Amino acid sequence: MKLAILSRNNKCYSSRRLREAALQRDHQVKVLDTLKFSIDVMKAKPDLYFRSKQLSHYDAVLPRIGASITYFGTAVVRQFEQMDVFSANSSTGIANSRDKLRSLQILSRHHIGIPETTFVRDKRDVLPAIERVGGAPVIIKLLEGTQGVGVILADSANIACAIIETLQSTKQNVLLQKFVSESKGRDVRAFVVGDRVVGAMRRVAQGQEFRSNVHRGGKTELVELDDTYRETAVRAAQILGLRIAGVDMLEGADGPQIMEVNSSPGLEGIEICTGLDIAGAVIDYIAGQVDFPELDLRQRLTVSSGYGVSEIHIPDGSEYVGKELQKSGLRTKDINVLSLHRGDKVVPNPKPDRKLEADDRLLCFGRLEEMRHLVPPRKRKRTKIARLPPTS
Repeated sequence: MKLAILSRNNKCYSSRRLREAALQRDHQVKVLDTLKFSIDVMKAKPDLYFRSKQLSHYDAVLPRIGASITYFGTAVVRQFEQMDVFSANSSTGIANSRDKLRSLQILSRHHIGIPETTFVRDKRDVLPAIERVGGAPVIIKLLEGTQGVGVILADSANIACAIIETLQSTKQNVLLQKFVSESKGRDVRAFVVGDRVVGAMRRVAQGQEFRSNVHRGGKTELVELDDTYRETAVRAAQILGLRIAGVDMLEGADGPQIMEVNSSPGLEGIEICTGLDIAGAVIDYIAGQVDFPELDLRQRLTVSSGYGVSEIHIPDGSEYVGKELQKSGLRTKDINVLSLHRGDKVVPNPKPDRKLEADDRLLCFGRLEEMRHLVPPRKRKRTKIARLPPTS
């Protein structure tokens, strides 16, 4: 395998360890500065140049995109994807994870624990928003902060209002988030590779510091995650479109609470803490996936006129409940079931004798006109309006 590691610093611990792990496995590997690329966009021939020379062929790319170069970095990754080069993390996944609000919005529609969060711009909305997330103390976060920078604990609503007003005056976008007091200055970092957690550690804040980031002086300790935490970490990474991720979770009273999903997690802290070859696990995973480049379903499956991808919900009382897929008649309507979603479980390429149940969701590719008849009408939430008594 010929691997390109996109990194601005080839001497940092993570880049060095990934390169060493690749060489130990007899792969060809180069660390390439992300900002030295040029992107050529031409008809039927997407191309990349590195230091003004046409880039040679690579089997895979491992993005290590820093927050300061997200836009250009994701553009480079996207170009590799258009050239059918396998990318360890998709450009969409990197963009999703880099914006804290965007990532939480995506996760919020799934059954995954996240701290109650609100985003406001009008200063008159701040106090009501604080109450909606449980009142003070409250966490204030910059949307694009990293390594604990831009995370503030406000002890009172008045202090929170003053901080938010100051940050907004400098054109900063901020989130308000519930303070999960039971986490007690601790969080868990799970390192996800593919569909499993390959290592985990607990980070503990020191002294009066509430942030547990290692860059803020937090200490690390080995932790054995139970199935709930492991499954939550893997699902969060997959939902955001990441194959390799550092998933940070608070240990809430109701289970794991996703705090952040990092698309370029550092290796130093977790390798030292766990003693595991995390870099080797990453390289082994990439080597096993190089024959499966990233596919954009919207590009590939909607080229044929009248065909596309849609999700079909099987409601209670539907004629399909209790029927086997092969007897449902979907195939005769030119509809292919790609996967079946039942609760938190996903059944890829379900067998013909699989029986459908109420509340199943089917990801299908087929004739849009036929699928349109199977998609239930959207239900609008009805808002009750409080009517004031007439004034005399």
